[in-house]
Amino acid sequence: MFSLAMYYENGEGTEKNLEKALYWHQKAAENGFTDSMHNLAIKYYSKGGAEKNLEKAIYWYQKAAENGFNGSMHYLAMCYEDVEGTEKNLEKAIYWYQKAAENGFTDSMHNLANRYYSGEGTEKNLEKAIYWYQKAAENGFTDSMHNLANRYYSGEGTEKNLEKAIYWYQKAAEDCFTNSMHNLAMCYENGEGTEKNLEKAIYWYQKAAENGFTDSMHNLANRYYSGEGTEKNLEKAFYWRQKATESNKIDFKNEDELCNICNQLYTNYQWCQQCNAKQFQHDFSKWTNSQLNAKNSYEVLEWIAYDKLSNINYYDKGGFSEIHKAIWLDGPIFIIFWMSGNIIIIVRKNHFQIMSYAKKGCLRKCLSDIIKFKWQEKLQLLKKIVLGLKVIHESNLTHGDFHDGLCKPVNDLQDSDNKIKEIYGVLPYMAPETLRQKPYTPASDIYSFSMIMWEFTSGIPPFNHVAHDHHLILSVCEGKRPEIIENTPKCYIDLMKKCWDSDSSNRPTITMLEDIISEDGNYKYEVPNIDNKLKDDMIEFIESNKTLVHKQVNASIIQSHTQAYYTSRKLTEILVHEKSDCFECIIKNLPTMDS
Repeated sequence: MFSLAMYYENGEGTEKNLEKALYWHQKAAENGFTDSMHNLAIKYYSKGGAEKNLEKAIYWYQKAAENGFNGSMHYLAMCYEDVEGTEKNLEKAIYWYQKAAENGFTDSMHNLANRYYSGEGTEKNLEKAIYWYQKAAENGFTDSMHNLANRYYSGEGTEKNLEKAIYWYQKAAEDCFTNSMHNLAMCYENGEGTEKNLEKAIYWYQKAAENGFTDSMHNLANRYYSGEGTEKNLEKAFYWRQKATESNKIDFKNEDELCNICNQLYTNYQWCQQCNAKQFQHDFSKWTNSQLNAKNSYEVLEWIAYDKLSNINYYDKGGFSEIHKAIWLDGPIFIIFWMSGNIIIIVRKNHFQIMSYAKKGCLRKCLSDIIKFKWQEKLQLLKKIVLGLKVIHESNLTHGDFHDGLCKPVNDLQDSDNKIKEIYGVLPYMAPETLRQKPYTPASDIYSFSMIMWEFTSGIPPFNHVAHDHHLILSVCEGKRPEIIENTPKCYIDLMKKCWDSDSSNRPTITMLEDIISEDGNYKYEVPNIDNKLKDDMIEFIESNKTLVHKQVNASIIQSHTQAYYTSRKLTEILVHEKSDCFECIIKNLPTMDS
């Protein structure tokens, strides 16, 4: 009877039918089958195929609990503790929490500890509270880890022990418990129970701030403002102050943060959106909406006189441009600029998130670290890349070489015949239509983005095991793509495949990408009011996190092909390969294939 009920409940081997499932659970429960008693109680409690009926729910929870079902003991206790429609009875709640806790039910251990700590429904007993927090923490219950750490930190109910406090804060922080992240950061900042370490403090402040913890936003802003433990960054300081203000209405107003033109609060560090738009409308008759509607200074692409730069230093070069960095004399921030022939393009630091400095110099050198990130961290990093690319696309530009960083106006990339005269770039990141000598488009950048998505799953650059020659060009145009890495979430694979679709019209726009990645990147273990698809996606990411340590590609032992090139170069010569009978014609005439 129980098995039949489960078949109807899950739709296994038959059409899903909750009414029939309820019927057979009822039959099995009446015949003393404990699992059905518990499931029947859940149905009456949550309206799973039956009209909600708390009396019947409690009746069957009680029956299952009396038959030793730990889950029913716990939920029965919760009903007695605080459920609308049930008479509150903390003594009965504690009785059943105690029974379930003694049987190893972790949630009950935590709730029982809370009752002993607060003294609600029983005599306050800090020793028992700590005992059950300890038991639940050892079983992986994050809230108990945090509460136990607090007790060791304060010495309340136990001997003060900062080392144990840090141990449990660390465990809870690694389990994404935001309060523990903040407390751990403070311990590292003040050197309490551990050696003072401002880098670790900032790391955990950053994590907590990104998870919405206002105090961490405030402390992080102070660190960026003072430059203690990190490079001084006034834009980031302003950003986190503003976030803290929005979260908790903290007042940071001072004279330094008032616009000297309109005397209103700056909307970004030393930058006023309203006055910025007025200036552009006055100075430039054809300025784009993207720049007029910029929400902060780094969303503005503008021309800066060369004599307004100081400390100009060569940084790196690609296949057809040099990158320099300098200090803008009219602002306290670094900028980066490209020099290609007589053209100089100036962009403020952080204008394109993809060009932000990394400790190892570039994104590719960080792949061995990125591959170890949890999926939420990978999605957050991809979101930053998307936001940078979005600024380019909304300014009617394409990146044109989405890898090393030359940004070109769309109309400048093609002649009157709508053809590209020269092809530049890094071959594995180039879209098939570009290899066919069609114009660069925003969709070409989306294809390049798919290769970065793939790198985040593999830890290595795409096609690093083959020569980057005319054979690879043919293969890409015929639909060849990098092999999917095992244990990559299906929803991630689906998005990646859409981005590298051979038909550029099938690829998502940058706005669609932002929406999808933002949605998936905000997953938590428990999120209310979400649709089933998003819930399934979240579960995929969580399950994939568990395999990261065991299933990573060992990128360090994979050797690149001797003819694999990851610097931008002129590829026109390959397209007119001397040993081929009109190789350029072959490429152009290849049929478009879906990957």
